Amino acid sequence: MPLPDDQPHTRTRLPVGEQSSPYPPNRQPRPLRKLLTVLLVVTLLVIAISIANRGKPGSSGSGAGEVPGAAPPPPAGATATAPSGAQPVGTTSNGIATGYPDTEQGAQSAAANYAVALGGTDMFRADGRRSVLGTIADPAVADALRGRLDQAMTPDVLGAYGLDAQGQPPKGLTFVSRAVPIGTRTDGYTADSTKAMVWCVGLGGLAGTSSTKPVTENWYTLTLSLHWTGGDWKLADFTRQNGPAPISADQQAASADEITGAVQQFGGFRYAR
Repeated sequence: MPLPDDQPHTRTRLPVGEQSSPYPPNRQPRPLRKLLTVLLVVTLLVIAISIANRGKPGSSGSGAGEVPGAAPPPPAGATATAPSGAQPVGTTSNGIATGYPDTEQGAQSAAANYAVALGGTDMFRADGRRSVLGTIADPAVADALRGRLDQAMTPDVLGAYGLDAQGQPPKGLTFVSRAVPIGTRTDGYTADSTKAMVWCVGLGGLAGTSSTKPVTENWYTLTLSLHWTGGDWKLADFTRQNGPAPISADQQAASADEITGAVQQFGGFRYAR
């Protein structure tokens, strides 16, 4: 039977541990929310590491147009004296680098290596000149160049270097003749021909304790006319002028034995622009 509204209401007090709370219980952490948080942290770490490694040497992406194994292009604003070759020449003939690309850099590389050949000891012997010019000269002018140089290498000229008529040094002495390219440039380049200038320092003389013509240095510039023929850059003509020469350093000259040892122990280089 329902009680009338004017009847007193009875309240029941439960024990403290069993009292109901007017607020909902605290929500427990959800596993999905924890997983998403971990993934977000890992993603941020990966992005941070990628950004940090982007500027380190050796870490580069393979963008469009890149050739695997090719050297990167020089940075913008690089000076003219900075090495800028993409690939060294990989073939030789008679000890001289050959097989240059039909590019301006290829022409400069050819000029540098041909300057080394023209400044070597082989050019002071008839058989050596024949071999060198047969390798580097345009076949259409090779005989003319060889004839010109044969006439220039008279016994008097060879004697001025301390050599005999066959271009041989006295017994016990080492003849030194080396050209070291310092830099190259081209003038009037086309895909078929160009003039290439090579600034060089040369070493020349007789090395040995009894030498009366000690090894000295000289600075000069070779101007080489190059033709693209037979799939390579070939020498058509060349001229030489002195300088530009820097001021010599205040440095003690090496002894005859030291120069002889250096010439015999230190080999030359092939050059690529």
